[in-house]
Amino acid sequence: MAYRVAMEDGLAAAYARRMSPDAPRTPYADPAAGAAVKAADRAHVFHSWSAQGLIDPLAVAGAEGAYFWDYDGNRYLDFTSGLVFTNIGYQHPVVVAAIQEQAGKLVTFAPAFAVEARSEAARLIAERTPGDLDKIFFTNGGAEAVENAVRMARLHTGRHKVLSAYRSYHGGTATAINLTGDPRRWASDNGSAGVVRFWAPFLYRSPFHAGSEAEECARALQHLEDTLAFEGPATVAAVVLETIPGTAGIMTPPPGYLAGVREICDRYGIVFVLDEVMAGFGRTGKWFAADHHDVVPDLMTFAKGVNSGYVPLGGVAISAEIAATFETRPYPGGLTYSGHPLACAAAVATIKVMEEEKTVESAAHLGEHVLGPGLRELAGRHPSVGEVRGLGAFWALELVRDRETREPLVPYNATGEANAPMAAFGAACRKNGLWPFINMNRTHVVPACNITEAEAKEGLAALDTALSVADEYTV
Repeated sequence: MAYRVAMEDGLAAAYARRMSPDAPRTPYADPAAGAAVKAADRAHVFHSWSAQGLIDPLAVAGAEGAYFWDYDGNRYLDFTSGLVFTNIGYQHPVVVAAIQEQAGKLVTFAPAFAVEARSEAARLIAERTPGDLDKIFFTNGGAEAVENAVRMARLHTGRHKVLSAYRSYHGGTATAINLTGDPRRWASDNGSAGVVRFWAPFLYRSPFHAGSEAEECARALQHLEDTLAFEGPATVAAVVLETIPGTAGIMTPPPGYLAGVREICDRYGIVFVLDEVMAGFGRTGKWFAADHHDVVPDLMTFAKGVNSGYVPLGGVAISAEIAATFETRPYPGGLTYSGHPLACAAAVATIKVMEEEKTVESAAHLGEHVLGPGLRELAGRHPSVGEVRGLGAFWALELVRDRETREPLVPYNATGEANAPMAAFGAACRKNGLWPFINMNRTHVVPACNITEAEAKEGLAALDTALSVADEYTV
């Protein structure tokens, strides 16, 4: 109770600061400082997913809300939310204040102890997860959450195989990268025996030659049944799905699909794992994307939006049945920083902010009334847009060379000259003050969930200009 009272007092104080006319920070120009930051980065930082000599990372001077800026004073509207994690924007004063307060009280402590911030974060998360997912195992991020969910499923069932979809991304650690379906897996595709992939539904590029959502759903479920039959259901520990695949393309599953997977898993005693690392915590206009489908998995992974990425945090929400497996049997897993007090304090504050500011409702409104209609209007005027799909603050534009054939604007996993059309599109976005999320032949529209309508329309206007560049590559 004392913690919640202090939290509410902190909210009030932070709101007062936020309303102050001096609160927003603004871009400033300091090229010399930017050059020093860039030089140190290039000398010593080894960047992920990159050929180190071919990248030119932007030196960031600051960020506030939905924007960030460089040392030359250029400001960008961030349509990536970092890596789709700043669900409440950058530098929210409530969360910053909560981190500062926690640092002054108890900056860190080992995970085997009961700590107030950790307990409160777990309670608030469990209150929002669907069904009986009431036990929370904390990790440092989404990949570790997936690693531990798979470990739990294998130990719970005594089986070893795990099924995952081709169009997916589950993280960069050993098991998570092997579960991943996209090309980032290829270089490390030897680390997790027993991973089997299947096709999940995606009507626009249907692997099942379906002509409707109902056909796509039925054929995708039959394909999963067939895959299980040939793999041996009694050997399969888990089916792991992103509730809505994120980096792979934001493909919302057709009605009935997730419920059908739930029924198949129940029939064969298979653990159903939903990966909500990207889709969770308001991104889709619900606390979790599973809420759109009235489906309760056995395990649910989360990270990113749980505390808007302010301090690394992820976790697994665990059903009562699986938690009971480890009631008297030790769970053989853990992390030094599991449930770190600073990260958990940030989660408590973030969830409080989302409740107080109605961030989930804002994301739903944004998708239904601003982003959805705006993106569809752009698609009507730009031949490079093959499909618009998404909900909430979670959208993708599929860019094509030919709408009739649906040929992608660039080949699958294109690099170098083959990727020139998407590179030109991205450069046009940035020239107009928009930082885009680009993956293969798609641009994802994934701003902060609390972005204003005016900010969203500013981004749509910049997209409109950039899509004219993409149109030049259509047939």
